[in-house]
Amino acid sequence: MAEEGHKVSLNVYDLSQGLARQLSTSFLGKAIEGIWHTGVVVYGNEYYFGGGIQHCTAGTTPYGHPIKVVDLGVTHLPKDVFEMYLQEISPRYTAETYSLLTHNCNNFSNEVAQFLVGATIPDYILNLPNEVMSSPMGALILPMIQQLETTLRSGAVPQAPQFRPSAQVQSSQPTVTVNKSLASSGHNTTTTVVNLKESAEKVKSEEQSAKVMESKTIPPAVKPTGGQDTILSE
Repeated sequence: MAEEGHKVSLNVYDLSQGLARQLSTSFLGKAIEGIWHTGVVVYGNEYYFGGGIQHCTAGTTPYGHPIKVVDLGVTHLPKDVFEMYLQEISPRYTAETYSLLTHNCNNFSNEVAQFLVGATIPDYILNLPNEVMSSPMGALILPMIQQLETTLRSGAVPQAPQFRPSAQVQSSQPTVTVNKSLASSGHNTTTTVVNLKESAEKVKSEEQSAKVMESKTIPPAVKPTGGQDTILSE
């Protein structure tokens, strides 16, 4: 056991890649800063929960660079004791037990942080599922959550969920869909990012083009008045 101890920190990632901050207020009716994934960094490694308990050299996870690093404290536990602890809790953290709402990477990070330094991770991270589901439109995104949960259970790293307005509803009431494509390197699926503003502008452009074509193909109504043709105003 090193007398100076081992620094413990929390790497925080935004799975929405910024979309949650941009769209949550208009879509959910409340501000959501991000869709958080976390990993605990200690002994030079980062430990996290996805398709089971996983670890890699700190700074080399497939999630890229963390948007925030939270200092949790210092542990004096030896690495072998920590690894024995992880082995003991591993039956509770498997691909089958993963739940995006109730048993996710952040719950794992919180439990590990308490074991190492007796501290919890920030509440805004732990309470995110409750915030989302208690929002005015929280129930409508449940299908997206279930799709994302399936991806995370497989151990894959998802890109941001897709937000796309539906043609069957008014533009003021967008719905959420998730398009999935097979990853070229295997069978894991990932969601693709679609900018909501660009989608809306594309639909608007198509509607305007249709109106122009209609004006060119349909002759205007004509009413004879004193031998002169007068175009009826619409």
